[in-house]
Amino acid sequence: MTTIESFDLLQPYKIAEETFVIPWALEAPPVGHFPMNSMVIRGAEPVLVDTGAPAVRSQWLEAAWSVVDPLDVRWIFLTHDDRDHAGNLLAVLAECPSATLLTTWFSIGRMAEEWEIPINRCRFMTDGDTIDAGDRTLVAKRPPLYDNPTTRALFDSKANVLWAVDTFATNVPTPVPEMAALSPDEFRDGQLFGGRLVSPWVALLDAQKFGKVVTGFQQLDAEVIAGCHCPVLRGAQIPEAYDLLRQLPGVPPWTEFTQTDLDQWMAAAESSVPPEQPRPSAT
Repeated sequence: MTTIESFDLLQPYKIAEETFVIPWALEAPPVGHFPMNSMVIRGAEPVLVDTGAPAVRSQWLEAAWSVVDPLDVRWIFLTHDDRDHAGNLLAVLAECPSATLLTTWFSIGRMAEEWEIPINRCRFMTDGDTIDAGDRTLVAKRPPLYDNPTTRALFDSKANVLWAVDTFATNVPTPVPEMAALSPDEFRDGQLFGGRLVSPWVALLDAQKFGKVVTGFQQLDAEVIAGCHCPVLRGAQIPEAYDLLRQLPGVPPWTEFTQTDLDQWMAAAESSVPPEQPRPSAT
């Protein structure tokens, strides 16, 4: 298993049998970092789960092809069309000629403002649909939290791995591969912050109805949970994370940073910049 000491961004690491996370993260002052991950299932019919961010396109493609030959990729599961998930989609489609894009009608429409997706290479996969990927069955599932109406999570019943997309999003002090690397306070505070950040509408929900949705998701009984914006969850932290998720409708909304905050940050940044040194005179 990858350790904190051996963990590097954009270096794939194994989280379960034939299953790898490609990690990336954005620096997000003043709250630390936010993971920006994607996943590869090698298997009999290899699957890319999301396609990474365009900001690191060349590095992401190199990382993905270090796990699987692009000519072998059979499926591209696009959880939704946001750029941190779909940013390298056209490049991936070009390099994976045998791959079918698992997406939705609405996602294609939302991407049409910028990209022309080859509809003949698509297959619609909505909530509850399954795909036979040769040696495993993959299940699409609407997650409890999301920031895009097209979002679907993916459950691999063979490896018992759940790709939870934006559910369980958390900020981290520094990028880490596993949620177990966080302190109990960092874990709790991160879950409550990340959930309200990506889904501010959760404060408007009926807690009992939302709880039933959470329970339905939890009943997938995943042994490993990965996601775009979180380190990997295992063991006792999985039920803890679901318990924190159920609390979100009763937690006051997160207060966004304001222009006053930005002014203070800019003033602090300016005061930390050393004065320009005079250049030596030419001789």
